Amino acid sequence: MIRGIALWILCCTCLSQLHAQTDSLRGEYIESFPDKFFIWPVIKKRQLSFEIDNKSDKIEKLRYKPNSSFNAGVGMYLFEVGVELTFAVPIDERSTNTFGASEVRDLQANFLGRNWGVDLYTQRYSGFYVPNPNPGASDAFIKRSDIELRNTGLNVLYSLNKEKFSLKASYNYSERQLKSAGSFIIIGTLNTFRLQADSSILTPVNGLTTTTPAFRQFRYTALSVAPGYAYSLIYKSFFLSGVFSFGPAHYWLMDTGQDGDTQYDISINTFADARVAVGYNGDRLFGGMSFITQSRNIHFDEINFVNGSYGFKLLVGYRFREVGILTKRAKDYIPK
Repeated sequence: MIRGIALWILCCTCLSQLHAQTDSLRGEYIESFPDKFFIWPVIKKRQLSFEIDNKSDKIEKLRYKPNSSFNAGVGMYLFEVGVELTFAVPIDERSTNTFGASEVRDLQANFLGRNWGVDLYTQRYSGFYVPNPNPGASDAFIKRSDIELRNTGLNVLYSLNKEKFSLKASYNYSERQLKSAGSFIIIGTLNTFRLQADSSILTPVNGLTTTTPAFRQFRYTALSVAPGYAYSLIYKSFFLSGVFSFGPAHYWLMDTGQDGDTQYDISINTFADARVAVGYNGDRLFGGMSFITQSRNIHFDEINFVNGSYGFKLLVGYRFREVGILTKRAKDYIPK
């Protein structure tokens, strides 16, 4: 029994020393701000679009984009929780006359830990146009007010090197990367995408030809796991950070033709995720811009269908010392 107690004490001592070494190593590379709250004005834009091309001729493409605007607002990091409230900037009448009107509902929530991140999103876009000029037509651009996209899902990102690399430092500034470092990552995604219109999506433009039957509705559910790598390059308080992952995805497909006939299929194709951020992260002042893009490439019949979700953010913020009730944490208000 005495030997068992001694072994238990030895194991606890080793684990305690390992934990202390891990915290010490993390302290060399990453700095947190437990006694600060942040406020920042922000400008951002998100966009959901898709394009179709012929498998035999990649030059021929049919691309649809929404006529969406930027959002402006303010963000705060309080009680160790970050929130942003933004409103769409009105689009001028000239842009609406040229490209048509789009209705956008785009909600997103992000949760970041030491070595993991979760994105939850739901997007609904209606009203699209083809950015390629339509030669010889009275209207310069093809407009499709009847097309609607719905995209809902979640992304889970896991970093394998939480001691040296911080996900928070580049995207919500609740930490600061002190030295250049990187990490292998894994991204898992689950999402459902639905496209529907009153008439065929395959509008003839710029010579796009295909033997694929005309379809007016397309839907998929996708499950993917993609390995990747992330790295932050640090110079004093300036940083350049990048995350990239690429891997296979399993798709459950459904499409409905002009005659109402519905077909079901499964497919193994690809998923890609890329995130780039650049900026300044000082003791008090911070700011920068970030760009996030996700794309899915799906092959069915004689066409490639690619849909992409893009996000751009520009912000400048300041850290204040917490006083009074601001020293509390969100978990303090959760009943035990």
